[in-house]
Amino acid sequence: MSFNLALLDASEKNKIELDKQASFLVWKMKQAKSGSEEITKQLTKLTSEQEKEWFQHSIDKYKRVMGVA
Repeated sequence: MSFNLALLDASEKNKIELDKQASFLVWKMKQAKSGSEEITKQLTKLTSEQEKEWFQHSIDKYKRVMGVA
């Protein structure tokens, strides 16, 4: 089944982007290319409390999946 992401509203597109960023940051941590300060830095850039919660949820999910402490 395929989805046309262009048809999503702006908030859904933003959720997908935040999820991708979270995945990349946790991957970088796993590869020892960055530390947790990168996550903190990204969180401070987010303005909406909802975005921060979603991003943190995604970070936690990818840490679990990738086995990062």
